Amino acid sequence: MGPTDADTEPIPISALQHAVYCLRQAALIHLERMWENNQLTAEGHVLHVRADRPATRSQRGVRQAHALPLACRRLNIAGVADLVEFVPDGATETARPVEIKRGKPKLHRADEVQLCAQGLCLEEMTGRPVPEGELFYAQTRRRVAVPLDEELRDLTIATITELADVLHTRRTPPPTDLKNRCRACSLAELCRPETIRHSALAWRRRMVEQSTRETPP
Repeated sequence: MGPTDADTEPIPISALQHAVYCLRQAALIHLERMWENNQLTAEGHVLHVRADRPATRSQRGVRQAHALPLACRRLNIAGVADLVEFVPDGATETARPVEIKRGKPKLHRADEVQLCAQGLCLEEMTGRPVPEGELFYAQTRRRVAVPLDEELRDLTIATITELADVLHTRRTPPPTDLKNRCRACSLAELCRPETIRHSALAWRRRMVEQSTRETPP
């Protein structure tokens, strides 16, 4: 049997953010092609419409490339960076990805993983280390420096591997146990996490009861 499209097509870098937040959400969007806007996604879309205009300019000696296509063949990922700054470093330049987000810094690491994936692409594309990136949050109007350290790189690669397995097997995972994330998710109505959780609990109870009845005295 030949490879499927999910095996050969690059994984979107944006899908990694979904996968860290909730692997089921990533599968619903990128495998089952479901999507539903809410206020948060609408605000994010407006913000990126402004940012995703290809352009190159220079500011204080730093070359800035907006809406720069990225890819990493080694990890089979691809996407578009909101902004990449090329900072002078002696006779060369060091790339620094800058990801633009609505809201403010989050407790989970979804934004950082997406940024790190961009850094891994830039390392392959430029042949030079990318030690850090930055997250710009529209609500606070501030940049947050993110070191692309070993821990974050390991998490990013693990997320890519996990999502690649979901896309390859074409199996949508069950809902997450983090119910606070379900409340903020734009796919809550399509996902119906509580219904699925209750069905799973009922199935487990039936299996336990059946096993108890079948166990010899």
